[in-house]
Amino acid sequence: MSDLERRIAVAAGEEPADLVLKNLRLVNTFSGRVEATEIAVADGVVAALGEGYAGREEHDLDGAFAAPAFLDAHIHVESSMATPRQFARAVVPRGTGAVFADPHEIANVLGLDGVRWMLAASEGLPLDIFFLAPSCVPATHLESAGAELGPDAVAALLAEPRVLGLAEMMNFPGVIHRDPAVLAKLELAAGRVRDGHAPGLSGRALAAYAAAGIQSDHECTTAAEALARLSLGMRIMVREGSSARNLAALVPAITPAASRHFLLCSDDRSPADLLAAGHVDHLVRRAVTEGVEPVVAVQMATLNTARHFGLADRGALAPGYRADVAVFEDFARLRVRRVYRAGRLVAEDGRLLVEPAAVPPPPPGSMRIGELGAAPFAIADPGGDVRVIRAHPDQLLTDAERAAPRREGGWLLADPERDLLKLAVVERHRGTGRVGLGLVRGFGLRAGALATTVAHDSHNLIIVGADDGSMMAALAAAREMGGGKLVVGPGGVAASLPLPVAGLMSPAPVEETAARLDALAAAARELGCALPEPFMTLSFMALPVIPSLKLTDRGLVDVDRFEHVPLAAD
Repeated sequence: MSDLERRIAVAAGEEPADLVLKNLRLVNTFSGRVEATEIAVADGVVAALGEGYAGREEHDLDGAFAAPAFLDAHIHVESSMATPRQFARAVVPRGTGAVFADPHEIANVLGLDGVRWMLAASEGLPLDIFFLAPSCVPATHLESAGAELGPDAVAALLAEPRVLGLAEMMNFPGVIHRDPAVLAKLELAAGRVRDGHAPGLSGRALAAYAAAGIQSDHECTTAAEALARLSLGMRIMVREGSSARNLAALVPAITPAASRHFLLCSDDRSPADLLAAGHVDHLVRRAVTEGVEPVVAVQMATLNTARHFGLADRGALAPGYRADVAVFEDFARLRVRRVYRAGRLVAEDGRLLVEPAAVPPPPPGSMRIGELGAAPFAIADPGGDVRVIRAHPDQLLTDAERAAPRREGGWLLADPERDLLKLAVVERHRGTGRVGLGLVRGFGLRAGALATTVAHDSHNLIIVGADDGSMMAALAAAREMGGGKLVVGPGGVAASLPLPVAGLMSPAPVEETAARLDALAAAARELGCALPEPFMTLSFMALPVIPSLKLTDRGLVDVDRFEHVPLAAD
């Protein structure tokens, strides 16, 4: 008897199911209702809903809710600083069944080799990691990455079975101005998913972006932005991550008529947040807290996402759909008690019950810092006011300010008393010795320095400091560590987190990584930094596709004009 024949026989009550889940309240993502029923499973697939089915194995769920396992519509796994194996250990017990990942972080460091490593490292997990081919490596011409993925590389990745389409098209100016290489990548993904990234875009520029066949955006920060994109046929990925939290602002746009076009995504999720608050379960819980009807919140985390990515067997618990189930208590707390993957119990009470596959060794060589000279962080005084990056908590956006800097003997100095610190981006991939320099406000350091090789998107070494000596000590420590995050205080390195996989990820358990991150944050607070996620904020200071003013190894970038600008404000 084939699997199909047996499933029909089980549904007809002629054969016993492999598993029957009893005494549950089904969150039906099709009907939009919560229904008292039972779930009969055969060969990892839901065979039937209804009462009276017998199974070789029967589990009483004590009246709990049963929903499809959650789906994260857009995430960079690398930003969890965990390898795929450790990431799965953290999120599966939270009810996550699959994620849709853009591996452009590791691609910017190691190119195709890095993406292929992610594909290999995500095999054999109790979590499905689907990928999209990175569209913008490097993200722009305004920075130096470790690799370049042109149309040929995108075509090679699109041939991989778990690569579903083209990842977020961050180069929206390239789309609007019809850059041939950008258009070639979009055409390669014709008929497949083409995700977007268009912060602040409006009017005819937004219309031109949508005309390229881009189907989603996760950068909306207001309900008006979301509705403008929705009107042009784009799905809205509502982001609630560790650095950018936009859910509350977008809830007014999630009306009954439009809710099927909204998806939940985390984009970036820190280890501490994964462990303390959760993953997609946290997003569903937050959506309900903000007033989204509970079943709609689940639809945004399941069926809507599956439909966007063209997965016909995910996102619902109905006959013919995979028996990926998240069992939880009330929606307000949403504590996941059990997780089933294809009808097999894989997690219970926060514990993973299966051992993920081992991770293959990553490609070598991710720290190649060239000769920098005796004073790489010295900034010559340009005279007058200077441009200053203003960082904000919980946002990727920065402001462009101007200030009269502290100056001495023809050079600019950091001025911790006014929260005016030095910022440096050191090229780490090709040994060029190139260093971009600027000034930043918002970190609040009174002394010392913070450094990280997680610096979106090109992931060069970025350092913020209250004095040049501390920044030099941070540079030396990062080079010796082979990549990672660290805090330098008056007495030297106060805390560190080595990230030996491309300078982005640790193979250590997520709990250990989170503990070291806590130590880093505590050390940063001791130096005066009041940001809730100082290293997450620091990592985005070098991202020249999010307005308004950023810094790369090639210098200051006015993102609105999409060009380099001098430090001098006039």
